[in-house]
Amino acid sequence: MYKVLIVATSRKTRGGISSVIRAYETGEQWTQYRCHWVETHIDRGAVAKLWKLLTGFLQYLFLLPFAQLVHIHLSAPMSARRKLLFYLPARWLGKKIIVHFHTESVDKRCFRLYRLLFSGADRIVVLSNTCRDFVEHTFQVSGKVRVVYNPCLYISELNSADRTHSILFAGTLCKRKSPNDLIKAFSRIALRFPDWYLTFAGNGEVDEARILAEKLGVDGQSRFLGWVDGEERDKVFREASVFCLPSYEEGFPMAVLDAWGYGIPVVTTPVGGVVDFARDGENILLCAPGDIGSIAACLEKLMGDEALRASLAAGARKLISEAFDVQKINGQIAQLYKELIG
Repeated sequence: MYKVLIVATSRKTRGGISSVIRAYETGEQWTQYRCHWVETHIDRGAVAKLWKLLTGFLQYLFLLPFAQLVHIHLSAPMSARRKLLFYLPARWLGKKIIVHFHTESVDKRCFRLYRLLFSGADRIVVLSNTCRDFVEHTFQVSGKVRVVYNPCLYISELNSADRTHSILFAGTLCKRKSPNDLIKAFSRIALRFPDWYLTFAGNGEVDEARILAEKLGVDGQSRFLGWVDGEERDKVFREASVFCLPSYEEGFPMAVLDAWGYGIPVVTTPVGGVVDFARDGENILLCAPGDIGSIAACLEKLMGDEALRASLAAGARKLISEAFDVQKINGQIAQLYKELIG
């Protein structure tokens, strides 16, 4: 039977957590510790969500008595509430528990929920040093918090001829990731760069973003692709010359790691785990969250300077190969499992 139960959103769910766990599946520890992915959520209609939660929970209850460790992945309050259903039986049966926290802040209204989850866990995994300090100080759990960065694939075969004048935004279009700030910033400089355009690859508040682009006169320089995956996603990243994610809050955005892996220079904000590695002007360009002028200035600097784009991409590629290697990250996960169950 399975020794480790991985409790997380469905592999068909669009987002960073499922990408991370798919990377974990490629590691030796997945086989060595006989890991099994228990899917608890899917981003479809209410009936499909309820069915996924119910079937996942029943499967979990059947497997739990035979497992030794439960590795729970969670982020926002709704995710934490779902995972409480899986956390409590594991506690009652005395199983080892890892809580993997994929964001950097806690809603004050849910403080008691997170405190319960963190205090009873044997290990807490976070995505940055900043988040480690926050969790240790806020919840008084010093000694059991570990920083494990999200893994990233290094794309070795890239062709500069594939690049177009595309500024890519990849991820859910929502207020937290702030695609509208990107549209506002681009509208300030679009007339000076008529051959450049925005590419939005993600679901969410697409209609709102499209209406704003039309209102600001950049709808002719904006593409809204919806969620992309597989070969289409690979093509979108290979074509992009700049990546921009002007988020207000992140854990460690997988989209930034993907952009680095594809050799795309990145404009983003100093939030979440990015600040552990960001060197402004060396491997990234940083702008303040919500500062439209700063975002526009960073974009303009990159759009007008091919040498700077190449320099930032090279710095980021070096960083990816050293700090975010999939095998290295999987080794850290294996070490965690070894600490807890041998």
